[in-house]
Amino acid sequence: MNDPFLKIDNLSKNYGETQALSEISLSLHAEELLVILGPTGAGKTTLLRIIAGLETADAGRIAVKGADITHQLPAERDIALVFQNFSLYPNKTVRQNLEFPLQAPGRNLSKEDIANRIAHSADLLRITPLLDRPATRLSGGEMQRVAIGRAIVRQPQLFLLDEPLTNLDAKLREVLRVELIRLQRDLGTPMIYVTHDRIEALSMGDRIAVLSEGKILQIGSPEEIYQQPNSPTVARQLGYPPINTIDVHKRRGQWSTASNHPIMTADHNAPSNATLGIRAENISPRGGEIPATIEVVEDLGASTILLADWAGQPIQILTSGEQPWHIGDEIYPSIDPDRVLVWGTTDEQG
Repeated sequence: MNDPFLKIDNLSKNYGETQALSEISLSLHAEELLVILGPTGAGKTTLLRIIAGLETADAGRIAVKGADITHQLPAERDIALVFQNFSLYPNKTVRQNLEFPLQAPGRNLSKEDIANRIAHSADLLRITPLLDRPATRLSGGEMQRVAIGRAIVRQPQLFLLDEPLTNLDAKLREVLRVELIRLQRDLGTPMIYVTHDRIEALSMGDRIAVLSEGKILQIGSPEEIYQQPNSPTVARQLGYPPINTIDVHKRRGQWSTASNHPIMTADHNAPSNATLGIRAENISPRGGEIPATIEVVEDLGASTILLADWAGQPIQILTSGEQPWHIGDEIYPSIDPDRVLVWGTTDEQG
């Protein structure tokens, strides 16, 4: 594989006694879309601000195309950062908002170059009819397109997007998610996309880096992160409904719950205590031996999510929407043994 476009080594950042980032190392390849996934407070925005040069790391190194940019000024990095908030100039038109970053000192672009860049970006983002409209007359989705357009016209070597769709409604997020993927492919410019949304992460990323409490927990393709998460913390980040996690102990060759109910066969090489991870789609409401009682039915149309009490353990089951289910129904859950994740307890993992 070619050398990475962006390489980050052992990046750390503290704010007083609070450690925002701890020894972050990751790479980004040319034309790749890397998603940074993590909850609020994980350190996602801090990481982007350090890459862009708006914050200074306490330790670590950042290189772009092999050149160290750790101590470069933001203007020297040729990196565009799109924030969660739209940040448009309200007293300017769309065209004037797009022109603004091209008129910065040192750009020295001709009027023709500026016009061509604006036309190209507006066409990519499908905002050409809005160019002469005041920013105050734009919808939320239109404002975010313009904010992204201001980054595109700069033709930077790297895009950083900090939860750009968070403030939009669900339907618009879905539309713009698809358009951002198309846009990134059309431009061929590497992009780091920060989100807390598991659907965005799975649908957009070439790779996903899971960030929690300032640490990278796992990096891999969406399929790898979803199918082979290396810890319960990573597993809970992806998938809807959230993965079922059940603390078990090995008893007479079976995994048993805290209430000593055996729920499936345990491998003889498995640790004596473990946490099982079972996706809701890998549990059937039928075929098992231990009864469960349905407590919540969430009808999604084509599918249904059942929340049930199973041997004192709450579990969620994803089923087809063909059969009606009711609160209080008794079911007999069975687990697909080939799709169960097993994590040893913290003590046994050392």
